[in-house]
Amino acid sequence: MPTTPVIEVDRLNLTYGDFHAVRDLSFQVRSGELYALLGTNGAGKTSTLEVVEGHRAPTSGSVRVLGHRPDERREVRPRMGVMLQESGFSPDLTVRESVGLVGRLTRRTDDVDRVLDLVDLTDRAGRKVSQLSGGEKRRLDFATAVYGSPELIFLDEPTTGLDIQSRDALWATVDRLRENGSTIVLTTHYLEEAQQRADRIGLMHQGTLHREGTVSELTRILPAVIRFFLPAASAPVLPLPAVIDGDGKAVVETFELQKDLHLLLGWAQDHAVELRDLQAGPTRLDDVFRAIGR
Repeated sequence: MPTTPVIEVDRLNLTYGDFHAVRDLSFQVRSGELYALLGTNGAGKTSTLEVVEGHRAPTSGSVRVLGHRPDERREVRPRMGVMLQESGFSPDLTVRESVGLVGRLTRRTDDVDRVLDLVDLTDRAGRKVSQLSGGEKRRLDFATAVYGSPELIFLDEPTTGLDIQSRDALWATVDRLRENGSTIVLTTHYLEEAQQRADRIGLMHQGTLHREGTVSELTRILPAVIRFFLPAASAPVLPLPAVIDGDGKAVVETFELQKDLHLLLGWAQDHAVELRDLQAGPTRLDDVFRAIGR
């Protein structure tokens, strides 16, 4: 396994006039991993990826992709696939022509029919792009990104507009690409996708890297929550600190979920107290996301 990062971003700054979109941003993406770059709207992740992909020049700082500057397109582009939110295919080209054109422009080689079969567009191969549904256009975007099985693949909101079966098929393809050594950079508003699939996550806020780590590392910073309703009749004093509203809804926050849940259930058993609508679970990535900027 190569030790040199596939992407190295060091003190990246990007400004638009007086607006500072990205501030002293540094991160690395390792070979073979799925790295999710997430952020609130306006956090600067799109601007960051535009620089990394070679579409925009940085104001300052350094970026290396596959050992090269992103603007060294002859060296970088054949090894990199990009799935943008909107790719802007010519509406008058057919599906097959669109995939073949991207292959020629990027100098990647593959079998067009194989790729179309991969994204379930074989029966649409002769149709013009203008005749495709939104979900079919998204699958076409994905086809052009994975054409040639590039070493590095950027997926920008890849499952937007896809039905469940198409989402499952897309992720199955991503899994196979990773098994063959591809590195994936993901941006998505579907946080459950990042939680389930990312090896590491970078959370951006106001142009900076707010936090970075595995899902476990990121969720560990916030307490888990136990929720339940206490009976209307007065109950013995709870064994744990809790916030209880006027309707009897109790919320316990804890960094020791298993221990405190065991304690609470034992207390309820000993005092014959029913904990109605009991819910308990670890912190989720969306909880961490909501906490950004508080």
